[in-house]
Amino acid sequence: MMPAPLAYSGTQKALHWLVAGMVFILIPVGFYMVWRGEVTDFDATTNQLYTAHKTFGFVLLWLVILRIAVRWKTGVPAPVSTLSRIQVIVSEAVHKLLYGLLIVTPLLGWLGVSAYGARGAFFGLSLPEILPKNDALATQLLTLHGYAALAMLILVAAHIGAALMHLVIFKDGVFRRMMG
Repeated sequence: MMPAPLAYSGTQKALHWLVAGMVFILIPVGFYMVWRGEVTDFDATTNQLYTAHKTFGFVLLWLVILRIAVRWKTGVPAPVSTLSRIQVIVSEAVHKLLYGLLIVTPLLGWLGVSAYGARGAFFGLSLPEILPKNDALATQLLTLHGYAALAMLILVAAHIGAALMHLVIFKDGVFRRMMG
């Protein structure tokens, strides 16, 4: 077993912020496009929003897989020594849940659009079909996709809140570990 690195690598930091930026865009766009589809009966702009959401959600999935591979290969720094045992446990749990949702949420979306038969992406590409067409299953999967996005939103808010707490209140260096 290799020793824990002293800091996150530049690649880890870049992937963290790239994934975070995509999540900050994909979640609100996802909820907006669903609302817009209901009120506009799916106009051309709504269709473009769905296409963008599917395309970037698919890219996000692969970036998260890359991020997990880099994390596995590079390792992560040990927790800051001033953290209590409960803070370490909660932090590790939130991170594991976030990683799980960062995989499950786009997979549910991909499964849903595959079952719906709406796999079109940017540049005339289509997401690979992973389920046969089944409208009832698509509805269930896309509903679960929305709930997973809500759960991710809650965890992201907790993650940001904890990071800011470490920056402003504890001033213990936790926040700086993922900054540039």
